[in-house]
Amino acid sequence: MTVVRDAGTAERWGMLADLLADGEVVVLSGAGLSTESGIPDYRGETGRRRRAEPMTYHTFVSSAAARRRYWARSHLGWRHIVDAAPNDGHRAVAELQRRGLVAGIITQNVDGLHQAAGADGVVELHGSLHRVRCLACGRRTPRRTLDRRLRAANPGWHARREVVNAVINPDGDAVLGADEVETFRTVDCEGCGGVLKPDVVFFGENVPPSRVEECYALTERAGLLLVLGSSLTVMSGYRFVRHAAARSIPVAIINQGPTRGDGEALMTFDAPLGPALTTLVRELA
Repeated sequence: MTVVRDAGTAERWGMLADLLADGEVVVLSGAGLSTESGIPDYRGETGRRRRAEPMTYHTFVSSAAARRRYWARSHLGWRHIVDAAPNDGHRAVAELQRRGLVAGIITQNVDGLHQAAGADGVVELHGSLHRVRCLACGRRTPRRTLDRRLRAANPGWHARREVVNAVINPDGDAVLGADEVETFRTVDCEGCGGVLKPDVVFFGENVPPSRVEECYALTERAGLLLVLGSSLTVMSGYRFVRHAAARSIPVAIINQGPTRGDGEALMTFDAPLGPALTTLVRELA
């Protein structure tokens, strides 16, 4: 595969537009696509400024104190996620899908903004913050239901000034002091009394094999794998870039900053996602 990253910028954008126009595009999106909606990322500029450390699966399941800390932070921070609106990048992807050019969307994001922008059939590789799962019985319930229960268990807690002014980290968790955490009360599954966990894949937890196979199948049918806003640092998303490149399926990456997959890509672009995708859609029209 010939790498064209050294070609002129206008020429490269034109080549990408041509590939998009051919259709059968599979999008692989990451946190960088949602930063323009005000949701910070872990490895981009917003994440580096916060030095955010995500909750791990082992810590969550092995410590009641860790779960209380997680749910206190997430109970506040989830409002930041649920109030977020799709940005121009999400809308551009949805528009490309409506035109029949995008055959599939794989997202590493857990914010639901692709769907809010009108996209269909989105494969949520790492799950969604809009659902909650019981670790004992497997029952899934809407996050809004849990939010009402936590509000009832913690009357007035969210209105305290020091909580309201908390800094929001990636994945919708807020930075809180020990005092705020210690006064927070968690709730258990209404069905069996088991431990509740957001229906997302934590660090140290495996993506369900059936979901991975679905993403591999999408990748194999792609005419172009378009990576949007992902550093591809973790293998969870990077493996699909490797899978595409090994099968001579062209890979294009639009991201702010270098990525782990740059060596496998046919072309890379360092650009803000919203303006770049909006321009591409306009040119395709």
